[in-house]
Amino acid sequence: MIRSGAIDRRSFVRAAGIGFLSALAPRQLLALERADSVYAAGFRSPNGSFGIATISERGEVIDRIDLPSRAHGLAFCRASGRAVAFARRPGTFAMIFDPANRTRPVVIHAPEGRHFYGHGHFSPDGRILYASENDFDGNRGVIGLYDADGDFTRVGEFEAGGIGTHDMTVSDDGRLLIVANGGIETHPDFGRTKLNLDSMVPSLAIIDARTGETMQRHTLPDALRQLSTRHLDLDEAGRIWFACQYEGPRSDLPPLAGHFSPGEDLRFVDLPERTTRLLANYVGAIAVNRKAGLVGLTSPKGNAAVILDARSGTVVSEQRVADAAGVAPSPDGIAVSSYTGRLAETRSELAWDQHLVRLG
Repeated sequence: MIRSGAIDRRSFVRAAGIGFLSALAPRQLLALERADSVYAAGFRSPNGSFGIATISERGEVIDRIDLPSRAHGLAFCRASGRAVAFARRPGTFAMIFDPANRTRPVVIHAPEGRHFYGHGHFSPDGRILYASENDFDGNRGVIGLYDADGDFTRVGEFEAGGIGTHDMTVSDDGRLLIVANGGIETHPDFGRTKLNLDSMVPSLAIIDARTGETMQRHTLPDALRQLSTRHLDLDEAGRIWFACQYEGPRSDLPPLAGHFSPGEDLRFVDLPERTTRLLANYVGAIAVNRKAGLVGLTSPKGNAAVILDARSGTVVSEQRVADAAGVAPSPDGIAVSSYTGRLAETRSELAWDQHLVRLG
């Protein structure tokens, strides 16, 4: 069974405790008291430094933590109350932190010959942190396993089923890992350069979380071999939604999102041509609001946010959002952040980064 959900703001406050609340400045405390939900996002500050901030659905900053460099994806563990921020590819650090500051942050590093791909996920019981990694000399993606019960020592790895391994998630029963392999070869000697655009093999894989066996692997048809499968989320029906970034000619109009379930083939959403053009062949983030039955897509290249009906795949709304970045479920729909620091009605001095995660 593949299901998940977010806690509400009251649960976050109860978990944080009086120590966290008493340490907040009046403005920060007011932002938390007014919040219906709480999020975390990476940021770049005006002085060029990087960090992670907890923020309300209005975009008001509640708290912030410094990072050694730029972050990319984040994940939150309901069981432990901890979150993790992964360095932007080809970064080698990840910071595990408590949004309520009950424990000190822990910084871990990818092993020699590896770098993080910017994403990961906790097991539902909070005991294992999974991380998407690049074995760059071996030209293969792997999922690193880190012991979250101890000091996050790396205790093993699984084959990811492809290269350019990017986003991943875990079924709520902890039995399955779902992995988006973007199909793009990179090597830190060449920075973020994409080395194989003419021979990409994007894929989506389902892996047994106990054994590491690849149970299901979907490669895209040859006509879509330059459609990099990048980000994932799970809906109320247990389907796996995926979003793509196209590396082919700009004049093409490939499908950019789809879904599948264990044991089923991939199915792309048939978006209207207008919507596909709006997304500019690039979906930077995807998120599902299970309660509302909505799927949110953002495109910083298209300066757009699109919301789909999770049951039918039809377009519910389209919105122009300059430098649209992160997306996450909100109390009544989909929250969208931007690289310009906007979230809802607030424009922060902090420039929000690519992804947004709901904490409560």
